[in-house]
Amino acid sequence: MTFEYAKYLDGKDELKDFRKKFYMPVLNGKPVIYFCGNSLGLQPVKTKSYFDQELEDWATLGIEGHFHGKNPWLTFHKLFSASLAKIVGAKSFEVIAMNTLTTNLHLMLTTFYRPTSKRYKVITEAGSFSSDRYALSSQVKLHGLNPKKTIIELKPRKGEYTLRTEDILKQIEKHKGSLALVMMGGVNYYTGQAFDMAAITKAAHKEGAKAGFDLAHAIGNIPLDLHKWNVDFAVWCTYKYLNSGPGAVGGAFIHEKHTKNKNLPRLAGWWGHEEKDRFQMKPIFRPTPTAEGWQLSNTQVFNMIAHKASLEIFEEAGMKALVKKSRNMTTFLENLIKTHCKKEALYKIKIITPGSIDERGCQLSILVQKNGEALFQKITEAGFVADWRSPNVIRVAPAPLYNTFQEVYKFAEFLSEWCVCLK
Repeated sequence: MTFEYAKYLDGKDELKDFRKKFYMPVLNGKPVIYFCGNSLGLQPVKTKSYFDQELEDWATLGIEGHFHGKNPWLTFHKLFSASLAKIVGAKSFEVIAMNTLTTNLHLMLTTFYRPTSKRYKVITEAGSFSSDRYALSSQVKLHGLNPKKTIIELKPRKGEYTLRTEDILKQIEKHKGSLALVMMGGVNYYTGQAFDMAAITKAAHKEGAKAGFDLAHAIGNIPLDLHKWNVDFAVWCTYKYLNSGPGAVGGAFIHEKHTKNKNLPRLAGWWGHEEKDRFQMKPIFRPTPTAEGWQLSNTQVFNMIAHKASLEIFEEAGMKALVKKSRNMTTFLENLIKTHCKKEALYKIKIITPGSIDERGCQLSILVQKNGEALFQKITEAGFVADWRSPNVIRVAPAPLYNTFQEVYKFAEFLSEWCVCLK
Protein backbone atom coordinates (compact mmCIF):
# COMPACT_ATOMS: atom_id res chain seq x y z
CA MET A 1 0.00 0.00 0.00
CA THR A 2 1.51 3.26 -1.17
CA PHE A 3 0.79 6.96 -0.88
CA GLU A 4 -0.41 6.86 -4.49
CA TYR A 5 -2.98 4.26 -3.46
CA ALA A 6 -4.13 6.56 -0.66
CA LYS A 7 -4.58 9.34 -3.22
CA TYR A 8 -6.59 6.94 -5.38
CA LEU A 9 -8.88 6.12 -2.44
CA ASP A 10 -9.42 9.81 -1.77
CA GLY A 11 -10.19 10.41 -5.41
CA LYS A 12 -13.06 7.95 -5.44
CA ASP A 13 -14.34 8.88 -1.97
CA GLU A 14 -18.00 9.89 -2.30
CA LEU A 15 -17.73 11.97 0.89
CA LYS A 16 -14.58 13.90 -0.05
CA ASP A 17 -16.37 17.23 -0.51
CA PHE A 18 -17.64 17.19 3.09
CA ARG A 19 -14.17 18.11 4.32
CA LYS A 20 -14.80 21.62 2.95
CA LYS A 21 -17.71 21.98 5.35
CA PHE A 22 -15.36 22.10 8.36
CA TYR A 23 -12.63 24.39 9.60
CA MET A 24 -9.28 22.58 9.83
CA PRO A 25 -7.15 23.53 12.86
CA VAL A 26 -3.86 25.37 12.61
CA LEU A 27 -1.33 25.13 15.46
CA ASN A 28 1.78 27.29 15.68
CA GLY A 29 0.98 28.68 12.25
CA LYS A 30 0.91 25.29 10.55
CA PRO A 31 -2.05 23.12 9.50
CA VAL A 32 -2.37 19.92 11.49
CA ILE A 33 -3.71 16.48 10.69
CA TYR A 34 -6.61 16.11 13.10
CA PHE A 35 -7.40 12.63 14.47
CA CYS A 36 -9.15 13.73 17.66
CA GLY A 37 -12.80 13.78 16.64
CA ASN A 38 -13.48 11.12 19.25
CA SER A 39 -12.71 13.78 21.87
CA LEU A 40 -13.83 17.01 20.18
CA GLY A 41 -15.19 17.19 16.66
CA LEU A 42 -14.32 20.04 14.32
CA GLN A 43 -16.42 23.15 13.75
CA PRO A 44 -18.76 23.20 10.75
CA VAL A 45 -18.14 26.27 8.59
CA LYS A 46 -21.76 27.38 8.76
CA THR A 47 -21.91 27.35 12.57
CA LYS A 48 -21.00 31.02 12.99
CA SER A 49 -23.75 32.19 10.65
CA TYR A 50 -26.25 30.11 12.62
CA PHE A 51 -25.17 31.82 15.84
CA ASP A 52 -25.44 35.19 14.12
CA GLN A 53 -29.03 34.40 13.14
CA GLU A 54 -30.11 33.68 16.71
CA LEU A 55 -28.25 36.71 18.03
CA GLU A 56 -29.99 38.85 15.44
CA ASP A 57 -33.39 37.46 16.43
CA TRP A 58 -32.64 38.10 20.09
CA ALA A 59 -31.51 41.67 19.32
CA THR A 60 -34.47 42.58 17.13
CA LEU A 61 -37.28 40.47 18.57
CA GLY A 62 -36.50 40.07 22.25
CA ILE A 63 -38.96 37.70 23.87
CA GLU A 64 -40.89 37.42 20.62
CA GLY A 65 -38.02 35.32 19.31
CA HIS A 66 -39.73 32.42 21.07
CA PHE A 67 -42.55 32.66 18.54
CA HIS A 68 -41.43 34.71 15.54
CA GLY A 69 -37.73 34.00 15.12
CA LYS A 70 -36.43 32.18 12.08
CA ASN A 71 -36.17 29.11 14.34
CA PRO A 72 -38.72 29.82 17.10
CA TRP A 73 -37.08 29.14 20.47
CA LEU A 74 -40.24 27.70 21.98
CA THR A 75 -39.89 24.62 19.81
CA PHE A 76 -36.15 24.77 19.10
CA HIS A 77 -35.50 21.33 20.64
CA LYS A 78 -37.86 19.75 18.12
CA LEU A 79 -35.48 20.64 15.26
CA PHE A 80 -33.26 17.70 16.18
CA SER A 81 -35.68 14.82 16.62
CA ALA A 82 -35.81 13.54 13.03
CA SER A 83 -32.03 13.66 12.51
CA LEU A 84 -31.17 12.11 15.86
CA ALA A 85 -33.73 9.37 15.30
CA LYS A 86 -31.98 8.37 12.06
CA ILE A 87 -28.56 8.37 13.68
CA VAL A 88 -29.52 6.20 16.67
CA GLY A 89 -32.19 4.05 15.01
CA ALA A 90 -35.26 5.33 16.83
CA LYS A 91 -38.68 6.83 16.37
CA SER A 92 -38.58 10.61 16.43
CA PHE A 93 -40.55 10.88 19.68
CA GLU A 94 -38.10 8.52 21.44
CA VAL A 95 -35.20 11.00 21.31
CA ILE A 96 -34.56 14.38 22.84
CA ALA A 97 -31.71 16.91 22.79
CA MET A 98 -31.34 18.30 26.31
CA ASN A 99 -28.99 18.93 29.23
CA THR A 100 -25.60 17.19 29.29
CA LEU A 101 -24.67 13.52 29.13
CA THR A 102 -24.21 12.89 32.86
CA THR A 103 -27.25 14.94 33.82
CA ASN A 104 -29.29 12.81 31.42
CA LEU A 105 -27.74 9.64 32.82
CA HIS A 106 -28.85 10.62 36.31
CA LEU A 107 -32.35 11.33 34.99
CA MET A 108 -32.48 7.92 33.33
CA LEU A 109 -31.11 6.09 36.36
CA THR A 110 -33.72 7.75 38.54
CA THR A 111 -36.36 6.17 36.33
CA PHE A 112 -34.82 2.85 35.38
CA TYR A 113 -32.71 1.86 38.38
CA ARG A 114 -35.34 0.89 40.95
CA PRO A 115 -33.64 -1.61 43.26
CA THR A 116 -35.53 -3.94 45.57
CA SER A 117 -34.31 -6.14 48.39
CA LYS A 118 -33.89 -9.02 45.93
CA ARG A 119 -33.10 -7.27 42.65
CA TYR A 120 -30.54 -4.50 43.09
CA LYS A 121 -27.25 -5.28 41.30
CA VAL A 122 -25.80 -3.31 38.37
CA ILE A 123 -23.49 -4.74 35.71
CA THR A 124 -21.07 -2.44 33.88
CA GLU A 125 -17.66 -2.71 32.25
CA ALA A 126 -14.55 -2.13 34.30
CA GLY A 127 -12.64 0.88 33.05
CA SER A 128 -15.70 2.73 31.81
CA PHE A 129 -15.51 6.50 31.59
CA SER A 130 -15.21 7.93 35.10
CA SER A 131 -18.38 10.01 34.80
CA ASP A 132 -20.45 6.85 34.31
CA ARG A 133 -18.85 5.18 37.29
CA TYR A 134 -19.46 8.22 39.48
CA ALA A 135 -23.09 8.39 38.39
CA LEU A 136 -23.74 4.70 39.02
CA SER A 137 -22.02 4.79 42.39
CA SER A 138 -23.89 7.87 43.57
CA GLN A 139 -27.24 6.48 42.46
CA VAL A 140 -26.56 3.24 44.31
CA LYS A 141 -25.69 5.22 47.45
CA LEU A 142 -28.90 7.25 47.13
CA HIS A 143 -30.75 3.97 47.57
CA GLY A 144 -28.76 3.18 50.71
CA LEU A 145 -26.67 0.47 49.05
CA ASN A 146 -22.94 -0.23 49.00
CA PRO A 147 -21.43 0.26 45.53
CA LYS A 148 -18.74 -2.37 46.19
CA LYS A 149 -21.41 -4.99 46.80
CA THR A 150 -23.86 -3.71 44.22
CA ILE A 151 -21.91 -2.74 41.09
CA ILE A 152 -20.34 -5.64 39.18
CA GLU A 153 -17.51 -4.43 36.95
CA LEU A 154 -16.65 -6.85 34.16
CA LYS A 155 -12.97 -7.21 33.26
CA PRO A 156 -11.35 -8.80 30.19
CA ARG A 157 -9.76 -12.20 30.55
CA LYS A 158 -6.18 -12.31 31.72
CA GLY A 159 -3.85 -11.20 28.93
CA GLU A 160 -6.69 -9.64 26.93
CA TYR A 161 -7.70 -6.00 26.57
CA THR A 162 -11.37 -6.18 25.60
CA LEU A 163 -14.44 -8.00 26.85
CA ARG A 164 -15.84 -11.02 25.08
CA THR A 165 -19.57 -10.86 24.44
CA GLU A 166 -19.97 -14.42 25.70
CA ASP A 167 -18.43 -13.43 29.03
CA ILE A 168 -20.78 -10.46 29.38
CA LEU A 169 -23.79 -12.66 28.72
CA LYS A 170 -22.60 -15.30 31.19
CA GLN A 171 -22.31 -12.69 33.92
CA ILE A 172 -25.83 -11.43 33.20
CA GLU A 173 -27.12 -14.98 33.55
CA LYS A 174 -25.04 -15.60 36.67
CA HIS A 175 -26.65 -12.68 38.51
CA LYS A 176 -30.12 -13.10 37.07
CA GLY A 177 -31.92 -13.38 40.39
CA SER A 178 -30.46 -10.16 41.76
CA LEU A 179 -29.79 -8.08 38.65
CA ALA A 180 -31.65 -4.78 38.24
CA LEU A 181 -29.71 -3.01 35.49
CA VAL A 182 -27.05 -3.50 32.84
CA MET A 183 -25.46 -0.12 32.09
CA MET A 184 -22.47 0.03 29.73
CA GLY A 185 -20.85 2.22 27.14
CA GLY A 186 -21.81 1.64 23.53
CA VAL A 187 -18.12 2.03 22.65
CA ASN A 188 -15.47 1.88 25.37
CA TYR A 189 -13.60 5.18 25.39
CA TYR A 190 -10.19 3.61 26.18
CA THR A 191 -10.04 0.54 23.94
CA GLY A 192 -12.48 1.62 21.21
CA GLN A 193 -14.40 -1.64 21.57
CA ALA A 194 -18.01 -1.49 20.35
CA PHE A 195 -20.27 -3.73 22.41
CA ASP A 196 -23.03 -5.95 21.08
CA MET A 197 -25.86 -3.85 22.48
CA ALA A 198 -28.57 -5.98 20.91
CA ALA A 199 -27.32 -9.18 22.54
CA ILE A 200 -26.68 -7.49 25.89
CA THR A 201 -30.15 -5.95 25.95
CA LYS A 202 -31.81 -9.24 25.04
CA ALA A 203 -29.92 -11.05 27.79
CA ALA A 204 -30.75 -8.38 30.40
CA HIS A 205 -34.44 -8.49 29.56
CA LYS A 206 -34.47 -12.28 29.69
CA GLU A 207 -33.31 -12.07 33.28
CA GLY A 208 -35.78 -9.33 34.23
CA ALA A 209 -33.33 -6.42 34.21
CA LYS A 210 -33.25 -3.12 32.33
CA ALA A 211 -30.54 -2.21 29.78
CA GLY A 212 -29.09 1.23 29.14
CA PHE A 213 -26.05 2.61 27.31
CA ASP A 214 -23.77 5.63 27.26
CA LEU A 215 -23.32 6.40 23.56
CA ALA A 216 -20.75 9.19 23.93
CA HIS A 217 -18.28 7.37 21.67
CA ALA A 218 -20.89 5.53 19.63
CA ILE A 219 -23.33 8.14 18.32
CA GLY A 220 -22.38 9.39 14.88
CA ASN A 221 -19.69 6.70 14.79
CA ILE A 222 -21.20 3.20 14.56
CA PRO A 223 -24.51 1.81 13.27
CA LEU A 224 -27.23 2.03 15.93
CA ASP A 225 -30.73 0.59 15.99
CA LEU A 226 -31.91 1.31 19.52
CA HIS A 227 -35.64 0.87 18.97
CA LYS A 228 -35.26 -2.47 17.20
CA TRP A 229 -32.77 -3.66 19.82
CA ASN A 230 -35.37 -2.85 22.47
CA VAL A 231 -32.88 -0.81 24.52
CA ASP A 232 -34.60 0.78 27.52
CA PHE A 233 -32.62 4.02 27.50
CA ALA A 234 -29.46 5.62 26.17
CA VAL A 235 -27.67 8.93 26.69
CA TRP A 236 -24.96 10.76 24.77
CA CYS A 237 -22.94 13.93 24.32
CA THR A 238 -22.68 15.75 21.00
CA TYR A 239 -19.24 17.34 21.04
CA LYS A 240 -17.34 14.29 19.76
CA TYR A 241 -18.37 12.73 16.45
CA LEU A 242 -21.44 15.00 16.27
CA ASN A 243 -19.23 18.12 16.04
CA SER A 244 -21.50 20.33 18.14
CA GLY A 245 -18.87 22.24 20.09
CA PRO A 246 -17.24 22.07 23.53
CA GLY A 247 -19.72 21.30 26.29
CA ALA A 248 -22.56 21.10 23.75
CA VAL A 249 -26.05 19.84 24.51
CA GLY A 250 -26.51 16.16 25.37
CA GLY A 251 -29.25 13.79 24.32
CA ALA A 252 -31.32 10.83 25.41
CA PHE A 253 -33.32 7.93 24.02
CA ILE A 254 -36.23 6.36 25.87
CA HIS A 255 -37.95 3.41 24.25
CA GLU A 256 -41.56 3.83 23.17
CA LYS A 257 -42.73 1.23 25.69
CA HIS A 258 -41.61 3.58 28.46
CA THR A 259 -42.42 7.01 27.02
CA LYS A 260 -46.13 6.29 27.18
CA ASN A 261 -46.00 5.12 30.80
CA LYS A 262 -46.91 8.24 32.75
CA ASN A 263 -46.56 6.42 36.07
CA LEU A 264 -42.80 5.92 35.76
CA PRO A 265 -40.86 7.65 38.53
CA ARG A 266 -38.78 10.55 37.31
CA LEU A 267 -37.31 13.90 38.29
CA ALA A 268 -39.83 16.35 36.89
CA GLY A 269 -39.51 19.85 35.50
CA TRP A 270 -41.95 22.15 33.78
CA TRP A 271 -40.66 21.51 30.25
CA GLY A 272 -41.50 17.83 30.64
CA HIS A 273 -45.13 18.64 31.40
CA GLU A 274 -47.70 18.04 28.66
CA GLU A 275 -47.16 20.70 26.03
CA LYS A 276 -50.81 21.65 25.58
CA ASP A 277 -51.14 23.15 29.07
CA ARG A 278 -47.49 23.61 30.10
CA PHE A 279 -47.91 27.36 30.51
CA GLN A 280 -50.95 27.05 32.76
CA MET A 281 -48.51 26.19 35.57
CA LYS A 282 -50.75 23.52 37.09
CA PRO A 283 -49.54 22.04 40.40
CA ILE A 284 -49.78 18.41 39.30
CA PHE A 285 -47.11 17.20 36.87
CA ARG A 286 -48.41 15.30 33.84
CA PRO A 287 -45.52 14.12 31.64
CA THR A 288 -45.54 14.44 27.88
CA PRO A 289 -45.84 10.85 26.54
CA THR A 290 -42.58 11.11 24.58
CA ALA A 291 -38.90 11.46 25.41
CA GLU A 292 -39.72 15.15 25.99
CA GLY A 293 -41.37 14.03 29.22
CA TRP A 294 -37.91 13.83 30.81
CA GLN A 295 -37.06 17.45 30.04
CA LEU A 296 -36.54 19.76 32.99
CA SER A 297 -36.11 23.31 31.75
CA ASN A 298 -36.77 25.27 28.57
CA THR A 299 -34.43 24.84 25.63
CA GLN A 300 -30.80 26.02 25.90
CA VAL A 301 -30.90 27.63 22.48
CA PHE A 302 -27.33 28.91 22.39
CA ASN A 303 -26.05 25.51 23.50
CA MET A 304 -27.85 23.87 20.58
CA ILE A 305 -27.05 26.08 17.61
CA ALA A 306 -23.87 24.25 16.61
CA HIS A 307 -25.76 20.97 17.03
CA LYS A 308 -28.19 22.13 14.35
CA ALA A 309 -25.35 22.97 11.96
CA SER A 310 -23.72 19.58 12.40
CA LEU A 311 -26.85 17.46 12.20
CA GLU A 312 -27.69 19.03 8.85
CA ILE A 313 -24.36 17.71 7.58
CA PHE A 314 -25.18 14.24 8.91
CA GLU A 315 -28.53 14.41 7.14
CA GLU A 316 -26.78 15.19 3.88
CA ALA A 317 -24.05 12.56 4.21
CA GLY A 318 -26.12 9.74 5.73
CA MET A 319 -24.91 7.26 8.34
CA LYS A 320 -24.65 4.41 5.85
CA ALA A 321 -22.03 6.23 3.77
CA LEU A 322 -20.23 7.50 6.87
CA VAL A 323 -19.95 4.04 8.40
CA LYS A 324 -18.70 2.59 5.12
CA LYS A 325 -15.91 5.16 4.82
CA SER A 326 -15.09 4.92 8.51
CA ARG A 327 -14.60 1.17 8.30
CA ASN A 328 -12.48 1.45 5.18
CA MET A 329 -10.32 4.19 6.66
CA THR A 330 -9.77 2.48 10.02
CA THR A 331 -8.95 -0.82 8.32
CA PHE A 332 -6.51 1.03 6.05
CA LEU A 333 -4.80 2.55 9.09
CA GLU A 334 -4.64 -0.78 10.90
CA ASN A 335 -3.12 -2.56 7.90
CA LEU A 336 -0.57 0.20 7.34
CA ILE A 337 0.58 0.08 10.95
CA LYS A 338 0.89 -3.69 10.94
CA THR A 339 2.80 -3.86 7.64
CA HIS A 340 4.87 -0.67 7.63
CA CYS A 341 6.18 -0.49 11.18
CA LYS A 342 9.78 -1.68 11.44
CA LYS A 343 10.83 -4.98 12.97
CA GLU A 344 13.22 -3.13 15.26
CA ALA A 345 12.37 0.32 16.61
CA LEU A 346 12.48 2.51 19.69
CA TYR A 347 8.84 2.01 20.72
CA LYS A 348 6.87 -1.21 20.88
CA ILE A 349 3.18 -0.75 20.14
CA LYS A 350 0.08 -2.91 19.97
CA ILE A 351 -3.39 -2.16 18.61
CA ILE A 352 -5.85 -3.18 21.34
CA THR A 353 -9.04 -2.16 19.52
CA PRO A 354 -10.84 -5.26 18.15
CA GLY A 355 -9.98 -6.20 14.58
CA SER A 356 -13.57 -6.92 13.57
CA ILE A 357 -15.29 -3.96 11.90
CA ASP A 358 -18.46 -4.87 13.81
CA GLU A 359 -16.67 -4.36 17.11
CA ARG A 360 -15.23 -0.89 16.56
CA GLY A 361 -15.82 2.50 14.99
CA CYS A 362 -13.38 5.21 13.87
CA GLN A 363 -11.01 4.84 16.77
CA LEU A 364 -7.88 2.72 17.04
CA SER A 365 -6.29 2.54 20.47
CA ILE A 366 -2.54 2.02 20.32
CA LEU A 367 -0.95 0.65 23.49
CA VAL A 368 2.65 1.71 23.98
CA GLN A 369 4.61 -0.70 26.15
CA LYS A 370 7.14 1.84 27.42
CA ASN A 371 7.61 5.62 27.31
CA GLY A 372 4.25 6.17 25.65
CA GLU A 373 4.05 9.84 26.56
CA ALA A 374 7.39 10.42 24.82
CA LEU A 375 6.02 8.85 21.64
CA PHE A 376 2.85 10.91 21.94
CA GLN A 377 4.95 14.06 22.19
CA LYS A 378 6.78 13.14 18.97
CA ILE A 379 3.43 12.58 17.25
CA THR A 380 2.25 16.01 18.37
CA GLU A 381 5.45 17.73 17.31
CA ALA A 382 5.12 16.13 13.87
CA GLY A 383 1.78 17.93 13.37
CA PHE A 384 -0.71 15.20 14.23
CA VAL A 385 -3.50 15.75 16.75
CA ALA A 386 -4.39 12.51 18.52
CA ASP A 387 -4.88 12.06 22.26
CA TRP A 388 -3.18 10.37 25.18
CA ARG A 389 -5.07 8.28 27.72
CA SER A 390 -3.29 7.23 30.87
CA PRO A 391 -1.64 4.92 31.58
CA ASN A 392 -0.36 3.90 28.14
CA VAL A 393 -2.72 4.39 25.19
CA ILE A 394 -2.68 6.76 22.23
CA ARG A 395 -6.08 7.10 20.60
CA VAL A 396 -6.28 7.86 16.88
CA ALA A 397 -9.65 8.51 15.26
CA PRO A 398 -9.89 9.19 11.50
CA ALA A 399 -13.35 10.74 11.12
CA PRO A 400 -15.07 10.12 7.76
CA LEU A 401 -16.55 13.61 7.44
CA TYR A 402 -13.24 15.45 7.34
CA ASN A 403 -10.23 13.08 7.35
CA THR A 404 -8.58 11.61 4.26
CA PHE A 405 -6.79 8.40 3.35
CA GLN A 406 -3.69 10.47 2.58
CA GLU A 407 -3.68 11.78 6.13
CA VAL A 408 -4.00 8.23 7.43
CA TYR A 409 -1.04 7.17 5.29
CA LYS A 410 1.12 10.06 6.53
CA PHE A 411 0.40 9.14 10.15
CA ALA A 412 1.22 5.46 9.63
CA GLU A 413 4.37 6.42 7.74
CA PHE A 414 5.51 8.61 10.64
CA LEU A 415 4.70 5.88 13.15
CA SER A 416 6.69 3.35 11.13
CA GLU A 417 9.87 5.36 11.64
CA TRP A 418 9.63 4.95 15.40
CA CYS A 419 7.65 1.83 16.23
CA VAL A 420 7.48 -1.92 15.94
CA CYS A 421 3.94 -3.30 15.94
CA LEU A 422 3.49 -6.35 18.15
CA LYS A 423 1.01 -9.09 17.31
